[in-house]
Amino acid sequence: MSKTFLVTGAGSGIGKAIVQKLASNGNKCILVGRNPQKLSQTLKEINGENHISLACDVRHFKTLEREAKVLGNEPIDGIIANAGIGGENHRGEKDRWNEIVDTNLSGTYNTINAFLPNLLKSESGYKNIILMSSVLARLGVPNYSAYCASKAGLLGLMRSWANEFAPKRILVNAICPGWVNTKMAQDGLEEISEGMGISKDEFFNIAMQDVPLKKMSEPQEVAELVNYLLNQESMTGQTIDINCGSVMNS
Repeated sequence: MSKTFLVTGAGSGIGKAIVQKLASNGNKCILVGRNPQKLSQTLKEINGENHISLACDVRHFKTLEREAKVLGNEPIDGIIANAGIGGENHRGEKDRWNEIVDTNLSGTYNTINAFLPNLLKSESGYKNIILMSSVLARLGVPNYSAYCASKAGLLGLMRSWANEFAPKRILVNAICPGWVNTKMAQDGLEEISEGMGISKDEFFNIAMQDVPLKKMSEPQEVAELVNYLLNQESMTGQTIDINCGSVMNS
């Protein structure tokens, strides 16, 4: 049975892979992102013709709320809050703290609140909210205080919502990817290696010393995990790690 899923950050990386996976299963996808050109490109590359895109910035609740009105009373069966940005932040005039936290944490909060009325209209036995956190919710990295804090905050948000929305039959879970082969990850490798004064390949080898499988995950692997979570009825309030063994929780 076809369902409707909303995916933020759908123009590239993990978000794009999620949309491709869900669309390949015959579902309708609502693509949300800041870059309309990237959203249009994703639309051209996925199966089906009933998908739609909403170009907006998750940092601005009023904009999301306006876009939600475009959907009217259309039910949504699941929301995958994937939009996020990375990179370093440094104290001072050009500190990126607000930019990163507003996007990763507040942007997720805004997304769910804006489209929750549509989610509640779904007649699915269980609805889903999936938050895209990060392995850095569990680890501390120098100069990544905003990113680490925002991704850790998502886990608290997930646990709170899992309890709050359980009576409404909404399952809320989070995913913590490690290194995933996306542009964001490649940019991160570049930024950190430049700061260390070494080549990108040299830093990659250093980073992989803490990864037992010695590799990055692919976006499609994260998409497969999302697809699994959307098709189960017993997991809620859980954080699922997919990091090639870099963090092992018992």
